[in-house]
Amino acid sequence: MEVQTHSGNLVMNTATMAYRNLLKTVHNPDRFMDVIVQPVLFMLMFGYLFGGAIAGGVKAYLPIIVPGILVQTMLSAASGSGAQIREDLDSGVFDRFKSLPMAHVAPLAGQLFADSLRLFIATITSLTTGYVMGWRPTAGLGWVVVSGLLAIFTGWALSWLFALLGLLAKSAATVQSFSTMTMLVLSFVSNAFVPLSSLSKPLQFIAHLNPVTYVITAIRQILATGSWTPEAWLVLAFGIGVVVIFAPLTVWAYDRN
Repeated sequence: MEVQTHSGNLVMNTATMAYRNLLKTVHNPDRFMDVIVQPVLFMLMFGYLFGGAIAGGVKAYLPIIVPGILVQTMLSAASGSGAQIREDLDSGVFDRFKSLPMAHVAPLAGQLFADSLRLFIATITSLTTGYVMGWRPTAGLGWVVVSGLLAIFTGWALSWLFALLGLLAKSAATVQSFSTMTMLVLSFVSNAFVPLSSLSKPLQFIAHLNPVTYVITAIRQILATGSWTPEAWLVLAFGIGVVVIFAPLTVWAYDRN
């Protein structure tokens, strides 16, 4: 069908599906819980409970924890893509979309681009909470925006991976459980909340293999130095690599469904 191959229709259909998912999210405010309540709760809890023990005070701990909470929230927000796609598949709405004269991949792409709003809200919430608690980045506002965009891009790239999981899993509950466990392991076995030197040797080895460690390090360096660092280039390359690898796999799994 011509409508499925015309690039203009692909863009317009994707935009329409993204708008549909945004409306669905707005009418279900509970979908914002993990990007609004979670970062605020974790920032307050970790900051005031462990700030004194780890850094000697909350204010000294904030430069460590703000990037950590930001990246953890990105993981949580990205994982929501998989659960939402699985729910749509189970409801049969994707079958209806496939029967309509629209670009075949538009429903999938629309979902992932609409989730960028949740990533944006998660970034604003995390950084704002840290600022209210007393965090003041060394870098200027422009570099704070750059670090936020890097976090959003990383979260969006990972959403392709979680979308693939949602397409392959048997239920939304399975996706949610696996995503939660993955988020906790990746964020806690890293430098998100404690210095790597405080971990045991086996955990240090695992943390050095954890890509989240490098994302957090890159964001911390940007906020501290006000410059684009080699670690930031590495994170950018990692995100691009994830999209290049998992976007085709996700489309393939979507076609199979």
